[in-house]
Amino acid sequence: MNARRFFCLLVMLFVATAPVGAEEPAGSSEAASELAQTLKSYETYQADFIQIVADEYGNAVQETRGKLKAKRPGLFYWETSAPLAQFIVSDGETVEVYDPDLEQVTIHNLDERVQTTPALLLSGEVDNLEKTYKVSQRMVGDSRQEYMLEPRSPDSLFVSLRLSFVNGELREMRMLDSLAQVSILSFDTIQLNESIDSSAFTLDYPEGVDVIRDGA
Repeated sequence: MNARRFFCLLVMLFVATAPVGAEEPAGSSEAASELAQTLKSYETYQADFIQIVADEYGNAVQETRGKLKAKRPGLFYWETSAPLAQFIVSDGETVEVYDPDLEQVTIHNLDERVQTTPALLLSGEVDNLEKTYKVSQRMVGDSRQEYMLEPRSPDSLFVSLRLSFVNGELREMRMLDSLAQVSILSFDTIQLNESIDSSAFTLDYPEGVDVIRDGA
């Protein structure tokens, strides 16, 4: 998997069946507006995460742990721990991906498809969600709210995405990609709207690494 595709699919998830007793989905426009308002209230978001990727048969093929930070407008930082160490940052215009094992940094422009990927929902523009996704919403119990996003474009890099909030706090992302791979991204140690210096969204890598610019 190349660096750009990894970035676009780092929050892949499978859309699970709705639990018994869940409410009927709200209208797409209303649900999109509610989700946009929630996400826009996140000036910053920090969390530890566990990401489990499974194949089309439900067999877990990869588990990674790491940290992410997001700050509006456009700043994003993603770090996974060894043995699959990787660092990804975005400034809203480009994405840098550093692979320590490969001693390589790849720099991409944020094209239209990448700008609408799930990772950037936490730091990018969300006012036009309804134009990009068909959105539905349901409450599960008293505190858990779930939003289902289905891309309208046939060229999207993923098929469907579910965001789960507990008392307004994003706890999980689930997405299914076009190759039937599944991922569950669960967040813990969440810090919401705490100050983050912009210097946290830069990569520090050794001199001598290969730097590849892919359209950047």
